[in-house]
Order: sequence, then structure tokens, then C-alpha cells
Amino acid sequence: MPEPPETLRTDRPHPARMYDYYLGGKDWSEADQRTAEALLEAFPHISVFARANRAFMHRATRTLARDYGVRQFLDIGTGIPTAPNLHQIAQQIAPESRIVYADNDPLVLEYADTLLRGAPEGGLAYVEADVRTDDLLASRQVRETLDLTSPVALSLVALMHFVADDDRPHALVRSLVDALPSGSFLVLSHGTHEFATGEEARRGEQTYRDGGAEVHSRSRAEIEPFFTGLELLAPGLVPGHRWRPDGPVHHTDAEAAFFAGVARKR
Repeated sequence: MPEPPETLRTDRPHPARMYDYYLGGKDWSEADQRTAEALLEAFPHISVFARANRAFMHRATRTLARDYGVRQFLDIGTGIPTAPNLHQIAQQIAPESRIVYADNDPLVLEYADTLLRGAPEGGLAYVEADVRTDDLLASRQVRETLDLTSPVALSLVALMHFVADDDRPHALVRSLVDALPSGSFLVLSHGTHEFATGEEARRGEQTYRDGGAEVHSRSRAEIEPFFTGLELLAPGLVPGHRWRPDGPVHHTDAEAAFFAGVARKR
């Protein structure tokens, strides 16, 4: 792999690369490893959180493609490709599925060739963008790949807890959902401190800040408004590992430490 450009800032930890570290990947820097290991000391189950989030994304994508006929997906906060990716899940069920990935980490662009290998019947695109500052739906990649007059599944998995209250996270999600047609879906998971002590939550967030990253875990009551006006699919907004599990649940809610839901726009 070529030497990463300076804009990648591998001297600073990045949530996408730390996520890759927790998933057992290899695309992280020493700074990512240091912060990830410090966070593991503060919150030993963070790797459970990462794996459970990934598994939730797989189940949600499979459910929407198989049971609801969704053929278009917009995945914001893609992270570093870790197979199977969202498009592999969707296109295994419906090869004609069309997917746009978006992330604000330049490192993800380094893996675009890997990320964008999919079924020839479908469509794949990647856009480097930040959910807080960019009009993603107006981007060329989105407009050329997705038909925004037909339903789209908007995937925001383990993303919005990196958006501070000052950036109006609920309004950001609402603006994206409002721009999508009826019959679209919101797939969202969000880290929570609800099952931890206040001290554990503070220690975890401070570890991120010490490493130069920000994270904002929220309670169930603070996560619910992301779904305002939408119809939550059963079982509703629940600890993410309990959303339509494929088999027995082996983790506690405190270990998984996130809520998740899938909702339809009427």
C-alpha cells in the first residue's frame, strides 16, 4: 500500500481506524492503537460494542433487502471496509441493489477499489463527505447512483455519537430523512451510557478526548428523537444486539452499550 498522504493525519486517532482495530483489522496507526487500548482499559467491552454494531448493520440490511424489497442504500460513516460490507449483504439478496458509501476519513478513499467491488447488475459509489457540513444528497455520486424518487435506506450505524449537540445531530438526521421519498428507511445505532455508571461513561468519553477525538454517548430518551415521525419496525428501539438476533444473545446490554432501530418513512 502506498504511503498515506499527510491529510490522513495518522498521528492522531480516528474513530474509523479505531473501529477497525476493535474488529480485528489491520488498517490502523500507532496513535489509533494507543487510544483504543486506553479505551479498552476504561471500557473493556468496547470490542463487543464494535462487533455487535457490525452484526446489527448486517441484520438490518438483510431484513430491508429481503423482507421490504429495498434496493437502494446510502451508508454514511462507512469506515474502513471490513467484509462483508453493506453492499455484499444487499447484493447477495438482490444483485441489482445500488449503494453509495460516504465517510469523512481520507483513509477510506484509499480502499475505494476494495469497497466498490460489487455485482455488475447493481451500482456502487463512494463520496468523501462529512454529515455535519456537506449536502450529501446533492453530490454527483449520489445523484448518479441512486434514484431519489424511489425508497432509500439511510444507514447511520455508530455515527451520530460522534456528532456534538452543538452540531444539532437530530436536525441533521431529520434533514436527510425529509429529503428522501416515502417508503424510505432509517437504520441507526448509537452508543449509550444508560447501562454504565456515570463514572464509566465519563472515563470513556474523556479517553476519546485525550486522544483528540470526541464521542457523545446518549440515553435512550436522547436517541428516540432521531426517529420522530417515523414508524419503527419491531422490536422498536432496543439494545442493538437484541434487534432481531439471528440466534441466542450472548452479550449483556451493558457490554453492547448501544441502542438501535430501523424505521420507515410514511
